[in-house]
Amino acid sequence: MHAGSSCAPTDPRKATVRLSPAAPRTVVAAGALVCLQGLTAVVFMVLLLVRGLSGASELGVNVFGEAAYFAVLAAGVIGCGAGLVLGKRGARGPSIALQLLLLGVAWYAIGPSGRPAYGVPVAVLCVVVLVLLFHATTNRWAQGEE
Repeated sequence: MHAGSSCAPTDPRKATVRLSPAAPRTVVAAGALVCLQGLTAVVFMVLLLVRGLSGASELGVNVFGEAAYFAVLAAGVIGCGAGLVLGKRGARGPSIALQLLLLGVAWYAIGPSGRPAYGVPVAVLCVVVLVLLFHATTNRWAQGEE
């Protein structure tokens, strides 16, 4: 270190990432829940890889391709969640779209596929995230009023 230099970074690109103090708790909570959804997709991807590596997959089923597909989806979901946690307004719209898509998946799990043990928790989580993302505080933040 040179004499007279400060410890503070001079290049703003090298600054540390901090949670946005301007983002309300509803946004940060929604972001954490969306990240949880993404982490669930990562766990599913790992289970697919284990299944593929153990040789338990069926003929004609590309388990590794499916795992890669879930890796891409998980990255997008975690990116949306991280954006909300960091207070990025642009992450709200994709997160809402994601919750609406997952509500459709939950409906299918509850009804036609006969797996309510999977569908009901997914539906409840989606509704909680949507309530947080449409909360009055969140709406004011998204419009730049807060």
